[in-house]
Amino acid sequence: MGKYHDRINWKKELQLLPGYIIVCAWVALTAAILFWIVCASLSSTKEILTGRVMDFSNGLKWDNYVTAWNTQNVSLYFFNSLVYAVVSCVGVLLISAPGAYVLSRWKFVGGKAIRIGLVIAMSVPTIMIIMPLYSLAVQWGIKGRVLLVVLYIMLRVPYTTIYLLDFFSSLSRSYEEAAYIDGCSHSRTFWQIMLPLVQPAIITVTIFNFMSVWNEFFMALIFTTSDSMTPVGVGLLQIVNAMKYSGQYGAMFAAVIIVFMPTFLLYLFLSEKIIVGATSGGVKG
Repeated sequence: MGKYHDRINWKKELQLLPGYIIVCAWVALTAAILFWIVCASLSSTKEILTGRVMDFSNGLKWDNYVTAWNTQNVSLYFFNSLVYAVVSCVGVLLISAPGAYVLSRWKFVGGKAIRIGLVIAMSVPTIMIIMPLYSLAVQWGIKGRVLLVVLYIMLRVPYTTIYLLDFFSSLSRSYEEAAYIDGCSHSRTFWQIMLPLVQPAIITVTIFNFMSVWNEFFMALIFTTSDSMTPVGVGLLQIVNAMKYSGQYGAMFAAVIIVFMPTFLLYLFLSEKIIVGATSGGVKG
């Protein structure tokens, strides 16, 4: 019997082998590209153009990071994106978490229509609504950071609400019954009891939202009207264009690493919570 099971397991592993090979090849290629960019960020322009980014014969060019941070306005772009991402994530949770809780725990007239509307909103490509939103913003005279933050929140609310629905649905109603017996109101029960129970999902969806806002490009390109409100995506484009005249390619790659670090650190330190939050919603309480 044991030999039979071993043979079955061996066949399953053999069937999965092509997938493992593809994943390993993709990881290796990604790691090689990132390693090259890191080396380029520590090299001079001459070394980059001559293909000697791993030579370092003249030492590591740490001043590329100083140049990128100060001269290339990366510090300003970084701060703008950080403000957009943090404020947007908080705003999305304040809207989506209570909405998902109500939709998942109570049945009321229009609840199903709201769910369908959220799914439809998720299916609409952002590029299709950019120009109508821009036209309305011009007509109403709305501009600045507030407009961009509001748009980011609006675009992430449908996804976040649908994501949290299943997690709230999986919670046992005994928590709420015990809270009501103790005299808790519906709002207090939600904020103090139910919301902490879906913490893994909150962390996971917040990371996804943070990365979506941090890496967003097209909307920022359309709605940013000055360098003072430019995020990192559009800022990198401006840095690349400036390289045609300044020739500071080492600083350009240093800027790429600086912009890449926040999302990399999030994955590095919160990867386990992301996995838990992505897989625990299907377990019923």
